Amino acid sequence: MYITLETDYAVRIVSVLCIDGGKIDAKTISERSGVMLRFALKILRKLVSADIIKSYKGAQGGYEINRDPSEITLRMVIEAIEGTYYFSRCLSDEKGCSRGADGACCYQRAFGEITKMVREKLDSYNFADMINHSEEFRERCNEQEGAVSAE
Repeated sequence: MYITLETDYAVRIVSVLCIDGGKIDAKTISERSGVMLRFALKILRKLVSADIIKSYKGAQGGYEINRDPSEITLRMVIEAIEGTYYFSRCLSDEKGCSRGADGACCYQRAFGEITKMVREKLDSYNFADMINHSEEFRERCNEQEGAVSAE
């Protein structure tokens, strides 16, 4: 089971906007995130609707992060693209449980607990921490590269 490519791209796009911290045009976002412009525009619309980013129209338009990166979680971005996360569709109000409308399904409790655990874990990752950790990791790799080439 994987997240969709669209969600993976959304995470990249939010990362680009968090790192830059300012207003960026869609073409630059596309280039920096490695997402085709047409697909990036579709994702950007969903992220604007979810209030994660804001858009500016016109010649000086573009996109910028709408919240502090420490307030943006992986769950927020995933759910902006995919909808509310449920381990099983039987937990969704839209789909409901086909095995027992009265909650008698023997799997529903387990699926509910798993859903809660995954949501909590996704909420525990925010973009500020992930980006800072990523920069620290890159710096360590660069330091190690320098030590190896000096030998």
